[in-house]
Amino acid sequence: MKLRTLSGIDLRGKYVLLRDDFNVQIVDGKITEGFRIERSMPTIDFLRGAGARVAIVSHLGRPKGARDMKYSLRGVAEYMKLPFVSDCLDKSFMADMHDGDVVLLENVRFYAGEEENDAEFAKKLANGFDLFVNDAFAVSHRAHASTVGVTKFLPSYAGMLLQSEIDNLTAVMENPTHPVLSIVAGSKVSTKIDVLRALIRLSDTVIVGGALGTTFNFAMGEKVGNSLYESDQKENAISIMEYARENNCRFLIPLDKGVAPVFEPDAPRTDKTMDEILPDDVIIDGGPKTAARDVDEIGRAATVIWNGTVGMAEWMPTWSHGSFAIARAIAENTRNGKLKSIVGGGDTVACLDACGVMNDIGYVSTGGGAFLEFIEGRQLPGISVLMD
Repeated sequence: MKLRTLSGIDLRGKYVLLRDDFNVQIVDGKITEGFRIERSMPTIDFLRGAGARVAIVSHLGRPKGARDMKYSLRGVAEYMKLPFVSDCLDKSFMADMHDGDVVLLENVRFYAGEEENDAEFAKKLANGFDLFVNDAFAVSHRAHASTVGVTKFLPSYAGMLLQSEIDNLTAVMENPTHPVLSIVAGSKVSTKIDVLRALIRLSDTVIVGGALGTTFNFAMGEKVGNSLYESDQKENAISIMEYARENNCRFLIPLDKGVAPVFEPDAPRTDKTMDEILPDDVIIDGGPKTAARDVDEIGRAATVIWNGTVGMAEWMPTWSHGSFAIARAIAENTRNGKLKSIVGGGDTVACLDACGVMNDIGYVSTGGGAFLEFIEGRQLPGISVLMD
């Protein structure tokens, strides 16, 4: 089976519904990080150059099926200098389009039918278009109307970004250069059991960090203070570590942590080993011993897969130490030709951008949940419908 692509398709004068993911970071009404927009441009430019008449459909945030203007895509249209259509089901703009024109439709999640993958809503969304192109890997693990539903009404194809994501992730999963190091962080063991097992089978070493790592510290009987962790996941954590031993994979948990008296960006930081942590301490970042070990492990690896910051990296500079150390070490070793690297996840990508190493990573995925589910080996519904 292979993806249906736009290769050889005559697009001139055709009305194309293009699914992109413009769920970008907006602060005080300003787009502060446009990574996903930038990665979407090759397909947009290709369609424009081929003479297609393109309407981009996307989402922003979680407006819960209601018209909440806090989540309007108007600001994204202004950022991209594109005409804006204030209702994704409005078709009146199509009569005035010319070959090569591109518009951006309002947030598709303003309708409950989007996340419900409602067939009638999908039919209305597809109405008037000649074909559908999915270039939104980051939402292709969701069976929504704009990723799956519309494919029942339109000839459907993969865009260039979607193809690139699949090619790069498949290469790492099927033929990695060893030794492979996987670094996984985040908040919950319960949501990452299967992906951790998949990475254990693939990797020579797995490092866990963040609140995810704290749960493993707790499972090992170590002190974790008044911090975020899952006390009910002790048995699963122990089982995962045993699974690593069975698969000859080194499984490394945090050695120390950056702690504070409260969970706040400007809280004073103290670095403590796990046995020094007090009941009222709040863990917010990985500690310096953990960071040094992680950097050393990155230096030993030939391939690194990273998903999830190991602390509140956005609370710079106090709480970004652990994540920035990982990002810089991966970037340096990749830049020097010692390492193949692949990084995914919204917070992780923002971390790369914040410490200025985005362009030094081998491949940066636009996906978070989709990135993990692909690695896990799941069939992503938004991709399955594009397969011959």
